[in-house]
Amino acid sequence: MLKSLLMPLMLAVGATLALPCDAQTQAPQTWTAESSDRASNGSIPRMADGHPDLSGVWWRGTDIGGGTAEGGQAAAEAAASRSGPPGGPSGMGGPPGGPPGMGGPSGGAPRGLAPSYTSLYKPEAAARAAELSDEDDPTLRCIPTAFGTLGVRFFDAGALGQIVSTPELVVTLSETYHGYQIIPTDGRPHRDFLPPSWRGDSVGHWEGDTFVVETRNFTDDTWIFAEGRVSIHSDALRIVERYRRLDEDTLQIEATIEDPEMLTKPWVAPTQTLRRAPFDHLLPLNCVGAEGYAIMQSVAEELESSASERPGN
Repeated sequence: MLKSLLMPLMLAVGATLALPCDAQTQAPQTWTAESSDRASNGSIPRMADGHPDLSGVWWRGTDIGGGTAEGGQAAAEAAASRSGPPGGPSGMGGPPGGPPGMGGPSGGAPRGLAPSYTSLYKPEAAARAAELSDEDDPTLRCIPTAFGTLGVRFFDAGALGQIVSTPELVVTLSETYHGYQIIPTDGRPHRDFLPPSWRGDSVGHWEGDTFVVETRNFTDDTWIFAEGRVSIHSDALRIVERYRRLDEDTLQIEATIEDPEMLTKPWVAPTQTLRRAPFDHLLPLNCVGAEGYAIMQSVAEELESSASERPGN
């Protein structure tokens, strides 16, 4: 509860200050035969080596709380059935055994929807997760996520991010926690000599026009998502992402999360279709750690006090 009270407000500041009013209502594009034809006709920006240029500031085409994270009918069904904290995509997590849309009565996915991350927990992982609550969310201490609350890794706990693409490497920038990831594309292996880290070690390669990123060597003290969604993982976590620039204004991302110590099988995240944002750089969004936690605690206490004073309570 604590995280969901203040985090959307904090993130909305960085996401909206530079936006024209009409930009906040744009819906993201999806892959269609028409967009495929445009791409084949050369509308994809390319780098000097011929690969697609992924550079730009990218978002979901809507502000915090928008319903475009999954796209299509699945998103509408998931949003309708979901009863967790506002502002996050469904099918992404939530406490095991939670209400429909958050993992199902026994940790399973709601009927007709893809399984959530937490619904794939092994029994011992589910038991460990059940002992935690939103107050244990590492992002309250300015620790980033291992994946991303909105299903886009380079967003981290925010609502937009930036990519700087070159023939030698790709750099992703997050608006939250001054986060960045340097992704070599020259064929070098993972740097296994480095100690584990919150965001892991990434390497990338091109498969045609698709940019494939493998990230591993994580610590086990972060969560997959933020906003109080209990989503623990182990240090065996491995994330594979596939980036496709469909046209000048559209970026599509697929991701698969593997964690053999925690999950019964790999979790395939909902495909994300992003829009190029109507601005060309990120605004700073600083994390205040303990101060932010104190603010959220105070707000939660005030809400609980107000509720107890209402007639009939």
